[in-house]
Amino acid sequence: MKKIYFVLIMALPILSYGQELVSVNTEQVQELQGFKMYPNPVYGDEVYVTTATNGSKQIKIYDVFGEVVLTDKISTNTLNISRLVPGVYVLQVTEQKKTMTRKLVVK
Repeated sequence: MKKIYFVLIMALPILSYGQELVSVNTEQVQELQGFKMYPNPVYGDEVYVTTATNGSKQIKIYDVFGEVVLTDKISTNTLNISRLVPGVYVLQVTEQKKTMTRKLVVK
């Protein structure tokens, strides 16, 4: 019986310590309205990125290691990806301080 009490007493500090580490991110994420990216998967050299406002967009493309492999600023809806080798990427589009991130597959 003493062993069970000892285990419970030792577990209480661990449980309370784990609860102290919890935090909540209260920042509002602002996403682009009307965001569309096509085609995906991509078989050619161009990706079309449209939004509700279709303003100037800052584009960053990351590889699977998290390294930036392409950056571009486009004022139209056409992004040239001819420099990318086939693979899986993350496309990040920023327009008017709002950001959208999507997976991009290049075949």
